[in-house]
Amino acid sequence: MGAATMESTPGSINPRQAYRFCLDEAFSLEVYRSLSRLEKDEERRRILSKLAEDEERHYEFWREYAGKDCRPGYWRVWLFKLSYVLLGPLYTIKLLERGEESAIREYTSLLGALSGEARSTLEALIKDEESHEKELIGILSDPRLKYLGFVALGLADAIVEITGVNAGFLGATENTVIVGLAGLIVGFSAALSMAGASYLQSKHEKRVSPTKSAVVTGLAYILSVLLLVAPFFTMRSLPAAFAASVTASVLLTGVFTYYSSVVEDKEFKREFLESLSLLLGIALASYLLGAALSRHLGISTGL
Repeated sequence: MGAATMESTPGSINPRQAYRFCLDEAFSLEVYRSLSRLEKDEERRRILSKLAEDEERHYEFWREYAGKDCRPGYWRVWLFKLSYVLLGPLYTIKLLERGEESAIREYTSLLGALSGEARSTLEALIKDEESHEKELIGILSDPRLKYLGFVALGLADAIVEITGVNAGFLGATENTVIVGLAGLIVGFSAALSMAGASYLQSKHEKRVSPTKSAVVTGLAYILSVLLLVAPFFTMRSLPAAFAASVTASVLLTGVFTYYSSVVEDKEFKREFLESLSLLLGIALASYLLGAALSRHLGISTGL
């Protein structure tokens, strides 16, 4: 729709602001188009194609006010395509729709600057944005999410337990390899134990496969263990190795918490701070226990 047919003039909205909206809509347009080409399910592909058409109308609206074409960063589009394949449709779409929630608020604040047909068009754009998530979430089920709890179980237990073990040995020895070996032994044993527990637990839940649940829990645990003990085999300084391991723990916690906060519509900051407090609290308690036992029992391994 051209600006000449609108009752409001392009000057009624700041061109820089319009250009930013135009870029956002162009980005959403390219993402939905790309995802519709990736999607094999016919119904999902139809919905994604429809959303791309909506975003194209939005793009044309804001392009008139921006006064020029808007080209999104295609590397961002590529990242969303990769996320769709690796992390699942639900996570990717919810992440994309988070940006549209802020767009709705900003669009609504601009209604007073428009009148006539332009205002009606913007109101229609807002309704489109509000309906997108409902349309998508209703069809974007992801089988992987059934095992999200088992991934959380493996990751959380490994992070807390291995960080605790490493912190405990930090107070009892100066040898990084011994700390690393202790973490590996405890970690692999605990991974097998947790996998077995997940298998038995999921046998009572009809919605998941016991074998897949055990494998997911075990793999999440083992991969976390390998990442957390790696610094102790590659660094000679125990404090530096421990700091690197804790940093890896915090990053793992942050990444998984962010993923789950998106798919489950939870507040990331609160969930992350809660997990981080638990992690650091256990690490501190384990260190103090290890240091106390080493001091009172006269056990210190500096080899």
